[in-house]
Order: sequence, then C-alpha cells, then structure tokens
Amino acid sequence: MTHLWWWAGAAVVLSLLAAYLVWTDRRVERLHARATSAAAALDAHLLRRAAAAAVLAEQLDVVELYAAARIALDAGSRIDGRDYRLGTGADSGEREAAENDLTRQLRRLAPTADLATAEPVVAASRRVALARQVYTDSVRDALINRDRPLVRVFGMARGHDRPRYFDIDEPTLTPSLTEPPRQLTPREAPTESHARH
Repeated sequence: MTHLWWWAGAAVVLSLLAAYLVWTDRRVERLHARATSAAAALDAHLLRRAAAAAVLAEQLDVVELYAAARIALDAGSRIDGRDYRLGTGADSGEREAAENDLTRQLRRLAPTADLATAEPVVAASRRVALARQVYTDSVRDALINRDRPLVRVFGMARGHDRPRYFDIDEPTLTPSLTEPPRQLTPREAPTESHARH
C-alpha cells in the first residue's frame, strides 16, 4: 500500500513538472512572437516617419533632410517571421545610423519649421518613440526568459533567433519644433535692473 502512495506521488510530481515545462515553452514562444510583432510595428513607424520627413523636406526645400529621409527609407528592413534585427543583412548598424541621422536633421530644422507643416513628422516621431519602447520591453522580456536555466537546459529557445535591441537616439522632437513660441508674462519678463546685470 505504501508503494502505491509513492507511485501516485511520483506521478503527480511528474505531471506538475511536465505541465510547468509545457507552460514555460509556450511562454518562450509567446515572448519571441511578441518581439517579432513589436519589431514589425517599429519598422512600420520608422518608415512612416521617414516618408513624412521626405514630404516635409520637399515642402521646405531642405536637401539635407530629404537625403537623410531617403537613406532611412532605403535602409528599411523587411521583417519576416524570425527577423528581430530591424536592418538589412546580419548587421542593423546601418539602419540605426540612418535613423539617428534623420533625427539629427529634424532637430536641426526645429527653429525654422512651421508648426502646421511639421505636424505629421512630429506625430510620426511620437509614434516611433512609443513603438521603440514597446519593442525594447519585448526584447528585454524575451532575453530574460532565454537566459533562465530551465530554458537553456531544455533548449526551448533553440528554434528562435536571439532578439537584439535597436539602439537609436530618442526620436521625440524638441519643443521648438512641436510648439509655437510662448509669450512671456509680465512676471517672467526680465526687469530693467536684471537686464543691466
């Protein structure tokens, strides 16, 4: 009778362990799928921002901005089911550099840009910032789970490419491009005595 209880206990423990392994394996699958989906969303927002920047450059006749926008569009990736790299080829450094250059060109334009004309680029830049945060969080979660001992021992992540962060500058534009100049109130305006000092 005692042996029967031992066998029953062992069966319960093995069932729980098997259920936990299946749950962990599915979690690894879900996290990698989320990272892939976030990569595709970020890629789409980057392409939209580059297209909006190209239109803005044509409207304002700014050659440097147009060139940066075209390079960013050309560097755009084709995300497939297993590509986390957000770049063409094995190295996404070219894509990151193109996006950073576009951000710099947009910030350089900030003091002279008209608010209404720049609004599509401003909105696209905000969406890029949000999509990048979602992608970064997804990659972080996938990497944390890949590095768990149980996942490594059973090779649960073997069928997935290792996701990598997409390292670009903060794409949100400066207030000078997104807001009209603010008038100083009489309290904020410098007094004559301050102006002399």
